[in-house]
Amino acid sequence: MDLAGLRRAAGLRPHWTDLAIGLGLAATSIVTAHFSPLGEPQQDVTGYHFVVAAVAFAAVMCRRRAPWWVLTGTTVVSVPLTILLGSRPLAVTAALMVAIYTIAQTAGRRTVWLTTIGVFLIGWLAHFAAGTDSWWDPGTSVDLGFLGMAAAYGDAARSRRAYIAAVEDRATRAEQTREEEARRRVAQERLRIARELHDVAAHHIAVVKVQATGARHVGPGRPDQVAQALDAISRFADAALREMAFVVGLLRDSGDPAAPTRPPCGLAQVTDLLEDIADHLTVEHRESGDARQLPSVVDVAAYRIVLEALTNARKYGDGTADLTVTYTPQAVTLDITNPVSHAQSGQGSGYGILGMCERAAAIGGSVTAGMDGPGRFAVHACLPTHAVTA
Repeated sequence: MDLAGLRRAAGLRPHWTDLAIGLGLAATSIVTAHFSPLGEPQQDVTGYHFVVAAVAFAAVMCRRRAPWWVLTGTTVVSVPLTILLGSRPLAVTAALMVAIYTIAQTAGRRTVWLTTIGVFLIGWLAHFAAGTDSWWDPGTSVDLGFLGMAAAYGDAARSRRAYIAAVEDRATRAEQTREEEARRRVAQERLRIARELHDVAAHHIAVVKVQATGARHVGPGRPDQVAQALDAISRFADAALREMAFVVGLLRDSGDPAAPTRPPCGLAQVTDLLEDIADHLTVEHRESGDARQLPSVVDVAAYRIVLEALTNARKYGDGTADLTVTYTPQAVTLDITNPVSHAQSGQGSGYGILGMCERAAAIGGSVTAGMDGPGRFAVHACLPTHAVTA
């Protein structure tokens, strides 16, 4: 098993890992007590060495639960052991390293290094108290190096974990942002499709309803007019189906060869619209200014606003309406007015006016709709042409 595999295994069973390290450190401290520097008499294993082994084992086993208490207790115990044995045992130094490493994984860098220096100074003073002639020796340098290495390695581990956590947090927030953006786009698309369906269905179904009502009242006494009404119903039903197919096609994949590609209507088709509804709504159509090719989004919005306003005029008016289209260098304005009785002025769902306002707002324009004096309803739309491109 490689080093990475050992780390993963140790992370899965941390307490068993600490047990193995503690037992190994305690056993090593007992075994190495028999060895002495070259030229010096061999040492005997005493009870102090077993105390050192117990301290090392307990420090490793308890480091995860109470690292500060482990570091404090080990530091305090190391003072008398250093004085009694003449130098600080290597196992105690290893226990201090384990405690400092554990603390460095959670504490701040300044706290860790100040603590490390404090632990070293206490050991250095205990080393002086043991009767050492020199104020500095190689053993002191080794202790300082080991403690500093433990602090540096623990701080590096903490920084790495913090970096990984920050990267994961950014990835999570980015994913949440993408999901929120996707939901927002879906909501906008649903609103757009609902608006298209309303515009298409409201106009053609209103005409079908008027024709069917007229045919029912005419009755069998005038079969020629009944036939004309049925022809109009068939014609507008076909138009409604074509428009519905176009709107539904917006939901299909752009690569689908069956998806409709017919461009939507614009102000150029207003004349055709007026001819279609001429039997049921007389419209006084006027234009002022220099007519020109409008950006596609403005042209479509203008046509849909005219369609919705005339549909409302036919449903709630007396059969007449005025339509004025004014071209200016910066915008195109639409004014649609029609007589309406007071009893009918508050009817309707309100979705048509809301759709007109949303269409205009989407391209930076505005729509106002409401009563313009006694018995007259007016729709005014101003659509800028300079802020959008075709």
